[in-house]
Amino acid sequence: MTLDQLECFLAVARTGHFTRAASEVHLAQPSLSRQIAALEHDLGAQLFDRARGNITLSPAGEALFPVATRMLDDADRARRAVADITGLRTGRLRLGATPSLCISVVADLLERYHSSYPGIELHVTENGSRALVDKLARGELDTALVIDGNNGRTASGLRLQQLYHEELVVVSASHRPPLTRSPALRLEQLAKHPMVVFDGNYDLRTTTDAAFKSAGLEQTVAVEGGELDAVLRFVERGIGAAVVPSTTVFTRPGLRAVRLKDPVLRRTVCLAHRSDVQPTRATIMLETLLEEVVGDLTAGEYQGVTRSR
Repeated sequence: MTLDQLECFLAVARTGHFTRAASEVHLAQPSLSRQIAALEHDLGAQLFDRARGNITLSPAGEALFPVATRMLDDADRARRAVADITGLRTGRLRLGATPSLCISVVADLLERYHSSYPGIELHVTENGSRALVDKLARGELDTALVIDGNNGRTASGLRLQQLYHEELVVVSASHRPPLTRSPALRLEQLAKHPMVVFDGNYDLRTTTDAAFKSAGLEQTVAVEGGELDAVLRFVERGIGAAVVPSTTVFTRPGLRAVRLKDPVLRRTVCLAHRSDVQPTRATIMLETLLEEVVGDLTAGEYQGVTRSR
């Protein structure tokens, strides 16, 4: 029995799907299946029931699940203890972040972190805020950068630290005529233009949909369901406009940004912690560098970005 086998077992148990579990643990599906088969052979029991494509825990799997969880938690605490003793020369850090933050704040943060602590193995999970909070609560992440959509309320055992506030702006292709000649665009004006909108799991989609609904307006959708990079590329090609965070477009000359008014849309970027787990030195140093990155961001040229006080 190995820790890798137990990690594969827990991933299948959580997802109920071998393909999704393989993606979660960064393995090809045949490799994950071999790990599960080896574990079942070692234990002499079938761990999953596979009736009609539904994968559920067998009685043996249900007995193993809490034990495997504790064993991996113990292994992670052992790594943390050794990392603290070695003074950040080795170790592992698991950071979660939303897609929009990965292409802005996180890129700069990881560049600085890796330069300062090259021996620390960095694992980045990119997902929506709700999924990241769930992963953090389950102990699958050490810390996460999320968007606060609940006024500081989050899952039990977690704490949110507000970092900065950011305006959402409307972007369109720079080679097309501007959406307005004014410094800002009203939501009722935006409703007349074709829109490229995000997948429904995106925090940005939720915020934009809520704003239109509150104003009694409907979006004119040209393309729906894209990830962040795809949305920005579609806008650059002139397919439609999109509502995005201001920091995601600062270095993209193919986009023209204009501020929104009536209403102004903002989001709050937070660092999420486990309140019941003592942070490692690796995590503490990441948060120290994050303070520097946020300081540079809010003191720079990004329009509509203010530091949280």
